Amino acid sequence: MNMTNVEIALEIMGKGMVGIFAAIFIIMIAVILMGKIANKKK
Repeated sequence: MNMTNVEIALEIMGKGMVGIFAAIFIIMIAVILMGKIANKKK
């Protein structure tokens, strides 16, 4: 196995992890905002 292949694989994995963390972060913010809006309506 070439080092270049390993580097490419790690780069793809890194981008995937960043994407997953970004998605989780965005969902958490959306949930917090929804909670604040729901509390104001009561």
